[in-house]
Amino acid sequence: MKKLLLASSSQYRRALLEKLHLTFDSASPDIDETPLKDETPQAYVERLSIEKAKALAEQYPDYLIIGSDQCAVLDGQIIGKPHTIENAQQQLRNSSGNTVTFLTGLCLYDACQDSYQSLVEPFHVHFRDLTDQQINNYIELEQPLDCAGSFKSEGLGICLFEKLEGRDPNALVGLPLIAVTDLLNKKGIQVL
Repeated sequence: MKKLLLASSSQYRRALLEKLHLTFDSASPDIDETPLKDETPQAYVERLSIEKAKALAEQYPDYLIIGSDQCAVLDGQIIGKPHTIENAQQQLRNSSGNTVTFLTGLCLYDACQDSYQSLVEPFHVHFRDLTDQQINNYIELEQPLDCAGSFKSEGLGICLFEKLEGRDPNALVGLPLIAVTDLLNKKGIQVL
C-alpha cells in the first residue's frame, strides 16, 4: 500500500483522518492562500486543496497526499477565521437567522504519477436567531477564534444551529471522510 500524507497542520483534520484507522504522516504545506481576482469560493477551495497537496510532492515523492481547504460563505462572500472576539461577534451576528455554506476542497494527489482527484464538498448550516448575549456567552465558553465562521460544531457550537444539511458532517470540521474514502477507493486503497 502506498504511504499516505495529510498536507495539513490542523489538529482538527488530523483527528478526523485518525477515525479511519489509517497509518499516515502529516506535514504543513507552505502556499499563498490569497484568493485570485474574480475567483469563486468553490474554485478557491479546490485550487488551494490541490496546491497544498502538490506543495509537498517533492519532499514526499512516494506518497498519496491529501490536501484540503475550507471556507465559509454567507451571501456569496467568504467568511474567514475571526482571530478576534470582535470579529467573531460580528460573524455570528451576520450568521444569525441565516444559512452559511461551508465548502471543503479535497484533493488526493499521487506524487509518483503526478496525478490527482479533487472535489468540493458543500455543507449548509442554518443558524438560529441569536441574541447578543447568546453570542457573547458562546464566544467566552469556546473561544472559536481559529475557526471559520466563529464556531466549533463538534462542541457547544451545535447549539447555535437550527438545522444542518450535507452528505458528511465531518466536512463541517474540515475533512469530509466519506469523500476521502471514495477517493482512496478509486486508488485501490480499501479503508475497511
